[in-house]
Amino acid sequence: MNYLNTTNDFDRFFNDVFGTWGVRNNKIPSVDVYEDEKAFYVEAELAGYDMKDVEVNVEKHVLRISSHKKATEDKGKKYLIRERSFVEFDRAFSLPEGINEEAIDAEFRDGVLTITLPKMPVEQPKKISVKIK
Repeated sequence: MNYLNTTNDFDRFFNDVFGTWGVRNNKIPSVDVYEDEKAFYVEAELAGYDMKDVEVNVEKHVLRISSHKKATEDKGKKYLIRERSFVEFDRAFSLPEGINEEAIDAEFRDGVLTITLPKMPVEQPKKISVKIK
């Protein structure tokens, strides 16, 4: 069984739960999603965040990445430009069938969160011989 052949197929399965239902969708953090024979992978760019600031969970076949970190007040600094701020975010993705949700793993390194979503082994059709009388 071939799980997904194109990015469009993947988008159909790993869609943003909120879609265009009028909910603000700022796509933070930016993510890349790819697959190989064994698993799907979600890489989220989280520069400046610590592992303790980020929560990853799966509930009812929905993968959720969130953080409640806020920008800190830097008293005594008079900013002329301030582009580096931290925002609360909540990203959600519907999981396709065939994911081993009990074995999902995540690693946080160099500002990138990598979530591994292992695929379940594809059961091969069982051949049953029928005795002819």
